[in-house]
Amino acid sequence: MAKIKMPVPLVEMDGDEMTRIIWDFIKVNLLEPYIDLNLEYYDLGLPHRDETDDAVTIQAAEAIKKYGVGVKCATITPNAQRVEEYHLKDMYKSPNGTIRAILDGTVFRAPILVKGIKPSVRTWEAPITIARHAYGDVYKDTEYKVDGAATAELVITKKDGEETRLHVFDYNENGGIVLSMYNTDDSISSFARSCFNYALDTKQDLWFATKDTISKQYDHRFKDIFAEIFEAEYKEKFEKAHIEYFYTLIDDAVARVIRSKGGFIWACKNYDGDVMSDMVATAFGSLAMMTSVLVSPQGYYEYEAAHGTVTRHYYKHLAGEETSTNSMATIFAWSGALRKRGELDGNRQLMEFADALEKASIATIEKGVMTKDLALLTELDNVKVVNTENFIKEIKLRLDKLVG
Repeated sequence: MAKIKMPVPLVEMDGDEMTRIIWDFIKVNLLEPYIDLNLEYYDLGLPHRDETDDAVTIQAAEAIKKYGVGVKCATITPNAQRVEEYHLKDMYKSPNGTIRAILDGTVFRAPILVKGIKPSVRTWEAPITIARHAYGDVYKDTEYKVDGAATAELVITKKDGEETRLHVFDYNENGGIVLSMYNTDDSISSFARSCFNYALDTKQDLWFATKDTISKQYDHRFKDIFAEIFEAEYKEKFEKAHIEYFYTLIDDAVARVIRSKGGFIWACKNYDGDVMSDMVATAFGSLAMMTSVLVSPQGYYEYEAAHGTVTRHYYKHLAGEETSTNSMATIFAWSGALRKRGELDGNRQLMEFADALEKASIATIEKGVMTKDLALLTELDNVKVVNTENFIKEIKLRLDKLVG
C-alpha cells in the first residue's frame, strides 16, 4: 500500500517518561508504516525544556498557530522533588497551561467507550464530555506566604492612576497564605463561544456550572457572559438543533451528573474542569481511556492524552521490568490530530486512516486483548493481558486488515 501523503505539517510535541516510550512505539508501529508523516517536531521533554529555559514550549504553541493542528505527549509539570531529581534551573510552569494560555482555547475531554467495560455510575449510558476553560484562575495565580502579623489588600490601579484598594485579611502573628487569580472577559467569551459551537457541532446539550452564590463577582461574571452570548448569538441556533443550554450551581451540577444518563457537554471553569474530567474518566473506566482536545476560537487544535507520564511504569521500564501501560488515550490523540489535519486539508485518506486506527484499537479491547488496568475492570471472559508494546502490536494486526 502506498503511504498516505501529508502536504501540510502536523505539530508534534514529544513528552516525558513512560508516555515518551509509548509515543515512539505508536509512531513506529501504527503510523510510519502507513503515512508519509510530515511533522514539525518539538521536544517538550523536561530535560530539553530546561535546556531552553522553557522557550521550546512557547515555540511549539506558536507552531500550532502557524499550522493549525498539534498533537502532544504527556509531560511533567515539575514540583520541588522533580527540580531536584532532574537538576532543573527552575520550577517551570505546566507546559499545558502555557500552551493553553497562548492558544486561548477550551479543553474538551470525553471517554472512549468499549464493550465489556461499564461505567461505575450505573445510570451512565452515553459519554459525558467535559469542557474545561483553559485560561487563568489558579493556574496563573500569584501566591504569597505571609510570615507574622500583616494586612493583605487587593490593589487595582487603572492606567490613569486611579487606585482601588480592597481589604482581604488581617493576619495575626502566626501568619498564613494568600493568593490572587484573574480572568478576562475576552477569554471567558471565547470559552463560551467554543462551548456553544462544540455543542452545535456534536448536537449535544450544554451544561455550565459555577459557584456564583458565593463568588458574587468572579464566578458571577462567568455566568453573565455565558447568558449574554447565548441569548444574543446562540438561542435560536440551539432551538433549531433541538438542544438545550442549562446553567446551575457546581454542587447541583455534580448531583445531576451522577443521576444522569450522560450524553451531554459539561462546561467547567479551569480548576473544576481539571478535577471533574479525572472523576468522569475514572468513573467511565480509566484516565487512559479519555480523549482530550484543545479548541481555540481562532480554529487551532491541540490533541493530547488526558493523563500524566505514568512515572511508576517508567521506572519499572528502566529497571528492565515488563509493564502493561494503556496507550489508548495517546493513540486517540494521534488519531484525532490526523483526522483534523485531514479535515482542514481535504485529505480524505488521512481521515479514513484515523477512523481505522480508532476502530482497530477499540476492536482489540473488545476481543479481550487489553492492558492490565482494563483487565481489572472488564466483564469480558477469556481476557488476554498483554504488555505495553504487545498491546500496540495487537492493534497493528487489526489495523493491517482494515487498511491493507
